[in-house]
Amino acid sequence: MTNDDEAMARALELFREAYDKQMSGSLDEAEDLYRASIETFPTAEAHTFLGWTYSFQGRMEDAIEECKRAIQVDPDFGNPYNDIGAYLIELNRLDEAMQWLRKALEAKRYDAYHFPYCNLGRIYLAKEMYTRARESFEKALQITPDYEPARRALEKVKRLIN
Repeated sequence: MTNDDEAMARALELFREAYDKQMSGSLDEAEDLYRASIETFPTAEAHTFLGWTYSFQGRMEDAIEECKRAIQVDPDFGNPYNDIGAYLIELNRLDEAMQWLRKALEAKRYDAYHFPYCNLGRIYLAKEMYTRARESFEKALQITPDYEPARRALEKVKRLIN
C-alpha cells in the first residue's frame, strides 16, 4: 500500500466518522472530523459534506465556499453544484441558484439528478412559472418516482394551474 493509499483510507475512515456525527446532530465534532479528513487526503465528498454541515449550522456562505472547494478538487462531482443551488435558494438568490443547478444536471459523476430538477422546480414555482415548475418536478419523478418532495410540489403546481 502506498502512502497515498494509506492517506486515502484514513481520510475515508474520518469521513465516515464525520458523517455519523453529523447524522447524530454532533455538528461541531462532524466539522472537526471532515476537516481532518480533508487535511489527510482532500476529496470533493469531504468538502461537500463539510459544506452540508455548515448549512445545518445556518452558515450558508461558508457552505457555498466549501462546495466551491469541492468543485476545485473534482469538477465532475455533481453534489456540490446542486448544494450551492440549494443554499442560494435559501438565501433567496434564485437566478444565481439556477446556473449552479444546471451545472449539476451536466455533471458526469452524479447519481441524484432528481435533486437539481426538484430545486429548479422550486425556483420556477417561486417565480410563478408554473409550466416550467411542473416540467421540472415531472423530470425529478421520472428519475426517482418515489421522491416525495417532488410529488408534493407537483401536486401543488397542478392545483395552482387549475
